[in-house]
Amino acid sequence: MGEFDGLVAAVTGGASGIGLATARLLAERGAAVAVLDLRPHDVGESLLGVRCDVTDDGEVRSAVEAVRERFGGLDVLVNNAGIGAQGDISANDDAEWHHVLDVNVVGIARVSRAALGLLRASEHAAIVNTCSIAGIAGLPQRALYSASKGAVRALTLAMAADHVREGIRVNCVAPGTVDTPWIGRLLDSAADPGAERAALEARQPTGRLVSAAEVAHAIVHLASPAAAGTTGTVLNVDGGMSGLRVRPAEGER
Repeated sequence: MGEFDGLVAAVTGGASGIGLATARLLAERGAAVAVLDLRPHDVGESLLGVRCDVTDDGEVRSAVEAVRERFGGLDVLVNNAGIGAQGDISANDDAEWHHVLDVNVVGIARVSRAALGLLRASEHAAIVNTCSIAGIAGLPQRALYSASKGAVRALTLAMAADHVREGIRVNCVAPGTVDTPWIGRLLDSAADPGAERAALEARQPTGRLVSAAEVAHAIVHLASPAAAGTTGTVLNVDGGMSGLRVRPAEGER
């Protein structure tokens, strides 16, 4: 018996990285899982792939309806779809600011809004949003991305307060630097990918990047009926980056 037996979950941005690891783990633990993504076709036979652009309200509503038609309801929503941005405050034009906020913040609102009716009918309703350490720590060259993830953190707490009396729990995870395809592309574009990876690893007290599987386990924990007493919580999965101030290793002083 799995802890998610009989429950239905939907994961946005679920075709790669953290989203795919989460979708697979939910399925392993008994959930019927729909992957809502721009490219949902290669998610495997155990997952339902549904095309979904989180910036398009009509497409979002159609995707949620497809989940209802296939599985009869929805118990768990993982708002994981997101995009990155680099640079200081002057590096991104207005169009990019609007686009990143539209995907990373308003996208969560669109999908959650469309799913509310189904979640209200569930006895184990849970929403988990993917935030980031960038939402609480000042990271260089991440102004736009940090602004979007700070908004996700605030939105999560507001949603938790709004829906707690309806039996819908809302939490978020805040990963540190995760070894995902997006980070791989950033490293590939760096002048010295090896040095850049070493710098990213060094800023996390564990000395390594977080894995997608580690973040997935945190998301699934928050979504589980076993976490029924947890709402309005931000769970950091960042290798200690947010709270630890360790001394440099010998030879690094």
